Order: sequence, then C-alpha cells, then structure tokens
Amino acid sequence: MSQALPHGFSDHPERVALNSDLGYQAYQILHVAFIVAPIIAGLDKFFDRLTNWDMYLSPLANRVLAGHGHQFMLAAGVIEVIAGIGVILLPRVFAYVVSAWLLLIVINLLLCHGFYDIALRDFGLCLAALALGRLSQRYSHS
Repeated sequence: MSQALPHGFSDHPERVALNSDLGYQAYQILHVAFIVAPIIAGLDKFFDRLTNWDMYLSPLANRVLAGHGHQFMLAAGVIEVIAGIGVILLPRVFAYVVSAWLLLIVINLLLCHGFYDIALRDFGLCLAALALGRLSQRYSHS
C-alpha cells in the first residue's frame, strides 16, 4: 500500500533535495531576473516608457558614434533582448555576456558625470549576473 505524500513533496528524492537547496533557489531567482530585466529594458529602448534611455549615453560615446547615439541605443535594445533570451537557453554562457554588458554600461555611466548612483546599481547587477554564471555551472540543465 502506498502512502500519500504531503503537498510539495515528491517521491523523487533528488527533486526534493534540489528544491530545498538554497543555492538552487538563488539560481532560480537570478535566472528569472536576468531573463526579465534585459528583455524589458531592451524592448523599452524602442518605446521609452520607463525612461529616456538616450540621456544615459555619455557625451564621449555619442561623439565616438558621430552623433548616432539614438540608433546605438536601439541596437543596444536588440542586444539586451538577445541576451535575455540567451539566458533562457544557455545561462552558463549568457550570464557572463550580461555581466560584461553591465560592466560596459557602468563605464559609460561613469563617463556621464551625474549617474553615479545608477552606475553603482548596475555594478551590483553586474556582480549578480556573474553569480548567476557561477551558479549555472552547477544548476543549469542546458
């Protein structure tokens, strides 16, 4: 006679162990965050509902781009959407892509002279994406 297991429990011990593993839970949280955030930020580059993204491009970068800063921000939006989708499919690689991208954003923001708070936040996000990359070495099923 089989006994019914309480809600939330499985007869697969490895699944129970994984779901109670705090590292796996941290991986899941970061995985969702770095799927959703890049995709939303990337898409918003085309709609400017969250903010006017062009103001975050440093004057130096705009000069290097010969005044094509807006077009660059649109391209950045496409890259961010691709990075978010990449985190869905291959987090072991794309977590590091997102981390590097965020580091480039931090450097750009430091050159803006006035967005230091956002640069600090994005540095924290860069480290979180790096942590996702490390955790995905253990927990990613891709």
